[in-house]
Amino acid sequence: MTDGAAEVREANERFYRAFEQLDVDEMEAAWSHGEHVKCVHPGWPLLCGWPAIRESWQSIFASTAEMRFTIADVNVVTADTMACVTCTESILAEVQGRISVTSILATNVFERAPQGWRMILHHASHILGGPAT
Repeated sequence: MTDGAAEVREANERFYRAFEQLDVDEMEAAWSHGEHVKCVHPGWPLLCGWPAIRESWQSIFASTAEMRFTIADVNVVTADTMACVTCTESILAEVQGRISVTSILATNVFERAPQGWRMILHHASHILGGPAT
């Protein structure tokens, strides 16, 4: 794995650590903060710009008691200033007293910033069918 790919993999892992810790400050450190950033949570509309995305994390974290991820099928593609990670999220969550287990397909896009790789897109979708053929 190239150094760039390893750095992107670490940025992706930082995002999921912030998610598991339900930590808005750590999530803020994982993201770029421009108006160009985008996020699609499963079942949500497209969120544009850091203020809207930050608010979504605050809402998710406020209603979540626990969240644990198992990340699989990680594929990292890097270019000079952009990188893309696709992966499968297996999530164990307790939300409003209910425990659920679900599988999500995620695409995470990062840009190289002066302080390192920062997320500019998180798109997560429920896996509804079998694998593509």
